[in-house]
Amino acid sequence: MFEFFYKHLQPIAALTNEEKIILESAFIIRQVPKKVKLLQEGKTARELYFIVKGLIRLFYTKEGEEITGYIFKEGLFASSYESFLRQTPGIQTLETLEECDLLTISYSRLQQLYEEIPKMHIIARKVAEQRFISAQIMLSSFILDSPEERYKKFEQEQGDLLLRVPHHIIASFLGITPVSLSRIRKRLKK
Repeated sequence: MFEFFYKHLQPIAALTNEEKIILESAFIIRQVPKKVKLLQEGKTARELYFIVKGLIRLFYTKEGEEITGYIFKEGLFASSYESFLRQTPGIQTLETLEECDLLTISYSRLQQLYEEIPKMHIIARKVAEQRFISAQIMLSSFILDSPEERYKKFEQEQGDLLLRVPHHIIASFLGITPVSLSRIRKRLKK
């Protein structure tokens, strides 16, 4: 599991063998079944997850309806970032969409890692930059693109998720109804 982790960190910062040993002692390997809530709305995010295998959905609940904010897949860090970074109760829920293999680290252990491995500051900054860029792209798409254009971009960039994620969740993520998603898909097949 750690080889996959290092493969994704390598472009950001090369780690020495000593640093890898420290990292491996800091992260806990967890295998989590499908449909497990890793974090419930109203609770404080105490852990950060690196996904080796599986999918995690971040969603909001409004008037009893679940609204998908993000779908994390292999090679990504997942958490309710605002709650995790501020260590305050959050408004998001994290749930596994598939059986997951995760590398998990607590907030307090991550703070220690910053002292033990100075490169962790670079890694954290790069991960935060990637999340920021991703959020900006999503926001721009909701402002500038039609639902059909959002679907086309999703299909292009995340097409593998169409086979792994229930379509009502994808519709929610794209800000459309499942019926609208079905119509868009039919129209584009013609």
